[in-house]
Amino acid sequence: MTPRLPSNPGAKRVTKDPIAIIGTGFAGFGAGHRLEAAGSPYVVYDRNPYIGGHTWSHELPEGFVFDVGPHVSDTNDERIQQILAEEVGGRFEAAPFIMDNYWQGRIVTHPLQVNLHGLPTDLIVKILLDLVVVSEKFSDEPPPADYETWLRRSYGDTFAEMFPMIYGRKYHTTQMANLTTDWLGSRMYQPNLAQALRGALESAPVRHLHYSTHFRYPTEGGYAAYLASWAGRSDVRLEHEVVGIVPAARTLHFADGRSTEYGELISSIPLPDLIPLIDGADEEVLAAARRLAFSSVVLVNLGIDRPGIGGDTHIRYVYDAEIPFSRISFPHNMSPRVVPDGASSIQVEWYFSDKYKPLTASPESFVDPTVAQLREMGLLEADDRILVSETMFAKYANVIYDHERAEALATIQAYLNRVGIHSSGRYGEWTHYLTDESFISGERAAEAALGC
Repeated sequence: MTPRLPSNPGAKRVTKDPIAIIGTGFAGFGAGHRLEAAGSPYVVYDRNPYIGGHTWSHELPEGFVFDVGPHVSDTNDERIQQILAEEVGGRFEAAPFIMDNYWQGRIVTHPLQVNLHGLPTDLIVKILLDLVVVSEKFSDEPPPADYETWLRRSYGDTFAEMFPMIYGRKYHTTQMANLTTDWLGSRMYQPNLAQALRGALESAPVRHLHYSTHFRYPTEGGYAAYLASWAGRSDVRLEHEVVGIVPAARTLHFADGRSTEYGELISSIPLPDLIPLIDGADEEVLAAARRLAFSSVVLVNLGIDRPGIGGDTHIRYVYDAEIPFSRISFPHNMSPRVVPDGASSIQVEWYFSDKYKPLTASPESFVDPTVAQLREMGLLEADDRILVSETMFAKYANVIYDHERAEALATIQAYLNRVGIHSSGRYGEWTHYLTDESFISGERAAEAALGC
């Protein structure tokens, strides 16, 4: 069920210049949780009629629940695990995170670079010969400044060009040379030569080398169920769209003409949208906000009248250049309660960006080509009946780490510090935070607001 606030949540209404939080996603949740622990009054505003922001979940009348993308909690932080478990009364699913890859009709275990067995022999030979060369050639050189060079040095030209550069072009919407490497962390596994050789020779899959190996997910209500209890006990004011911020007067202005004063301000509004709202923002910081690149996503959600589609896979990466979407997820494998009995659900991701690959068609126009492609891939069978189909559009999907990001972000962060706005979350700090990391980001913002 889509998490909304009860008509009488019983939350204490705060009236005197409290700390204001903008956004009811995981960053807002983290900020509110920290303020709640400190006994500090706060008010949460959200422009939407529902809670969750980018982690919103909604239920269709037919009984299918879809999130805005495949969200899971994969943290190893026991404190965060406990907090989230308590928020859903201990009702959550916990399982190994199963990912695989689709390439030219094959399903290959993820990560592909240590699961080469089953690929064409000539291709495997080229990949391994390249890996021998790069394992010796670049060991003493400084780290590369762009992602394409990093891929070529890490895996060799054959693997880089055949797999991550094709996938990355679809997912990031731009060429890999346009990206920096400061977002990588542990996201791309780098095998040694022995691991790659073993994965080429042995058929047994090598799993759990991805940075996410296990996950938790609410049993009922979709991912936003983690937020419902907190929102219900807090002073959350939905359908409050902020259209102006006056830091000098510590005042928020809303789209309906109302305004309110705040003591401190915590915001998870995406930076390109936040900066133009601030009274007195100069052209330098406005220009910096315009330089920030991000991807948007069209999500095609399908409910199918057959159980078990996708096997035990949660996320499938699609490497074929001819297939325009980049990822497929299977929500029914996150929790069996997000589909009706005897059904499966599929979510497909198509990425665009204002800066590099603008969306020029309506989201609804992607349903038919998605279904046709899934049938061609063999994921949907000829007699499968589609019970529901819909699209969702998320303006902000992923931060694009292009070469303009770092300088533009530094300008914006310095400005926000000067005007006393505590920006948090994936889009407030403009980074690749997962939801657990966004929660911690919100906590940090709350501590800054409290003067900790």
